[in-house]
Amino acid sequence: MAILLDGKALAFEIKAELKKRVDKLKASGRQVGLAAVLVGDNPASEVYVRNKAKFSEDIGVYSEIARLPAKSTTIGLITVVLALNDRPDITGIIVQSPLPKQINEREISEGVLPHKDVDGFHPQNLGRLILGRPNYAPCTPAAILELLNRYGHSPAGKHCVIVGRGNIVGKPLAIMLAEKTLGNATVTVCHSATRDLAQHTRQADILIVATGSPSSR
Repeated sequence: MAILLDGKALAFEIKAELKKRVDKLKASGRQVGLAAVLVGDNPASEVYVRNKAKFSEDIGVYSEIARLPAKSTTIGLITVVLALNDRPDITGIIVQSPLPKQINEREISEGVLPHKDVDGFHPQNLGRLILGRPNYAPCTPAAILELLNRYGHSPAGKHCVIVGRGNIVGKPLAIMLAEKTLGNATVTVCHSATRDLAQHTRQADILIVATGSPSSR
């Protein structure tokens, strides 16, 4: 029988825990600030960024949003990122995806300082993840592992099937689930070229769907 896990209920519990941690950091004199960079007027991205800012403020983290026009260039966006890198009051930077087609996402990911790259997209952070020594792990895969473990469904020794191989969720999640110290699971990654997708999903102890659209293969 399939079991669906409620992430919203768990989020309230985690928020309370994070607020306590932030309070301790601030009491010790540490600055904690998150900057989100939004390019263009994608409605979904606007909602994501606004929610991140509100969550940050709720737990006591300073938050700001840098908005750039949709016609921005790679150089223009890099300039904003570098300025945020130099600010001591900003300890975390998120560049909201997707970016307009004219912007080189690889260059942007490499432009964020690794120790401020809270999304875990910098090559250095991804490399550490592959080596089993993560600094910042991509947020959605980390949240999936947290959800599984907190609900008592450890992936260790189980067959986990991931539908989707994107750089934001599918690929890093596969690495994390297979890593001995993180997931320690047997992992199958399905994608658009997978034959008989249903056969693979039926074999899963844990099924994670990370596709871009409903019913996609």
